[in-house]
Amino acid sequence: MGWLDALLGRSKPAKPDLDALFALPSAAVTLQAATGLEPTGQGSVSFRAAEGGAFATLERDVKALLGERVEESDDGYGYTWLLVRRPPDQLSDLVTELHAVNSSLESAGFGPSLLCSLASFADPDGHRLAIVYLYKRGTFYPFAPLDGQKRDTALELQVRGALEGELPLEAELNRWFPVWGAPGL
Repeated sequence: MGWLDALLGRSKPAKPDLDALFALPSAAVTLQAATGLEPTGQGSVSFRAAEGGAFATLERDVKALLGERVEESDDGYGYTWLLVRRPPDQLSDLVTELHAVNSSLESAGFGPSLLCSLASFADPDGHRLAIVYLYKRGTFYPFAPLDGQKRDTALELQVRGALEGELPLEAELNRWFPVWGAPGL
């Protein structure tokens, strides 16, 4: 960053650290102890699909690699979601596969099209939660949806408190955008 950028208040965006995803399994232990939420075995990667043969080939290769465990869907905002399913006790394997999808897109030059990745959690009382990784910020945040497109803000803040020090959490709450209808949540 140059002195003019500093003078004008501009900053460089954080460089994504996809390896941060590998901290999720240990954070899940803390999350379960603090809230009773357990992994569901479902996680998603969201990205804006690019035009062209290279992207279509990459997407086909990723889906072939994951086989029946992956399901593709589109949302109303122009993003594609790849939902990956694993048994709930295989969160490490799920994270590895989410990392593989992200890394494949990034190494093929499609990193700027990545939006987020998430891993889903739930408890026996029906509370749902996603730990969302913001690709462009390199940070995580909790998202706890309720019926009627409402959020369980108290649960989100409780999770933030529990996971401080476990994951690089997004400090700016206005960046905790809702991922309504995210596959697997």
